[in-house]
Amino acid sequence: MHDAAAGKQSNSGVSAAAKPMERCTSPALDEMLGLKLPVLDDGFVRVIDYMGNDSSIVQSAKVSSGKDKKHDDRVFIRNLMRHLHTTPFEMCEIKLHVRTPMDVWRQWIRHRMANVNEHSTGSSIANSAQATPAGEWRVAPSKSEHGDGAFLPLEQGRLLSAGEEQLQKTSRQVYEQRIAAGVEREQARKDLPLSTYTEAYWKIDLHNLLHFLHLRMDEHAQKEIRAYAHVIGEEIVAKWVPLAWEAFLDYRRNAVHLSGTEAQILGAFIANSPERARAIAEAAGLLTFDGSGKAHANRERSELESKLAALGVTPAWK
Repeated sequence: MHDAAAGKQSNSGVSAAAKPMERCTSPALDEMLGLKLPVLDDGFVRVIDYMGNDSSIVQSAKVSSGKDKKHDDRVFIRNLMRHLHTTPFEMCEIKLHVRTPMDVWRQWIRHRMANVNEHSTGSSIANSAQATPAGEWRVAPSKSEHGDGAFLPLEQGRLLSAGEEQLQKTSRQVYEQRIAAGVEREQARKDLPLSTYTEAYWKIDLHNLLHFLHLRMDEHAQKEIRAYAHVIGEEIVAKWVPLAWEAFLDYRRNAVHLSGTEAQILGAFIANSPERARAIAEAAGLLTFDGSGKAHANRERSELESKLAALGVTPAWK
């Protein structure tokens, strides 16, 4: 994945070779090419190839605007990110080799703006399966909660891990018996568990990669795919395009986004008018009550309360 050399036409109409453009590279990423970054118990992510860097983003933005003035790259990139000018970020691409459990891959592959070539158990032997340590069985959160819950007691976790180990062992034995008997691999694999690791080459542009990371690094995402997202973001993207990564953290990942209604409610609180804030919330359907005067659960209001808490505001209805 390299930038093409530039060409130009001489005044006489004879094509003349131009000096090749300098390739936009990242020395920090060059040092990581092919290096496996471990994830979970037997997964990994590694960089196979890439194109572009922070300068590529600025370069392409200047072409689209027709301007070539001197700009501070950091200021320029932050302006692009802040105003959602996404096309320049598409000029950077990266190709990763990932190894991940199939249940994680099912979520991963839903992000369709990428090129994928996956390991096939129809023509090769299946990989190992992910094991869950006894202390890492998570309790399902209640309907009113989000994110990770507590963990099951260790003794109970040991029983579940032992059962998992036996299930994986049995399914592997059945799979290998079928292979040994001459069954076609595409049929022999059908009873392998979703914890079986798969591998793929995954090529994606920076804009869509940042969207993937914005969703999959979120605390509400499944813990296992979050582990991959954090490795990709913090150990790869941060080194590849540090200016774009800084802007992404500031304007996307760590930002507080408010709807029009939420901004009105916040404004009322700032103006020391909690009654008006409450009235706006009620009019918008965020705040309703049962016969005893207790507020009904409301996910949108709960998310607003989290945003207000991050801004140091305690809602009057609390």
